[in-house]
Amino acid sequence: MPRTSYQDELATLRGEVGAMADLSLDRYWEAVEVLQTGDPEQARRIIDSDDELNEWYLDIERECIDLIALQQPLASDLRFVASSFKIVTDLERIGDQACNLAEYGRELDGSIEIDVEPIARLAGEMVEDAMAAYTRHDAETARSVAARDEQLDEQCKRASETIVRQLMTGAVGAEPIEQRLQRVSRLLVTIRDIERVGDHAVNISARTQYMIENDDDLIY
Repeated sequence: MPRTSYQDELATLRGEVGAMADLSLDRYWEAVEVLQTGDPEQARRIIDSDDELNEWYLDIERECIDLIALQQPLASDLRFVASSFKIVTDLERIGDQACNLAEYGRELDGSIEIDVEPIARLAGEMVEDAMAAYTRHDAETARSVAARDEQLDEQCKRASETIVRQLMTGAVGAEPIEQRLQRVSRLLVTIRDIERVGDHAVNISARTQYMIENDDDLIY
């Protein structure tokens, strides 16, 4: 196969990973809206669209395998394909988190007692920046994403503590204790899943650093 075709395949792979990231993030931001509105129709659309992301993930995974098997890329090209292979796994899981958040928002019916928008925005922006680093081959931006993870973890910890404090003081609401416990549980897993979106951003940034600098110290 002519080398120009091989380079075209690498460029196509980069574009497809970026497009999958756009779709995953669209689903995530829509799910954050559902947390605030409880819109059941929007939640259903997000959950029903998960198959599209799963199929895209499998298609890109096959492309990566074919590139490695048929083209036998070396050095930086091999790191790029291997990193892309791992990054789409994180993108697919962000889509899963979006489905979870949409379901939680539907169950909470828009009456969420804590403002999760700041931490949700931080997690989403970390993913956006991690993908910008991948697309632009920008190691410095990738490092900045990992540096913000402690900030997200701290904000999630404070939000979880606030939720538990509300439970202990009865400030969550006047409903029976069983319903209160169920709501608190939903709020806590909401915070957990937002934090996991940030973890996926860190994974993407670490794999991007490996792709650019051949530094696998952050890969896990």
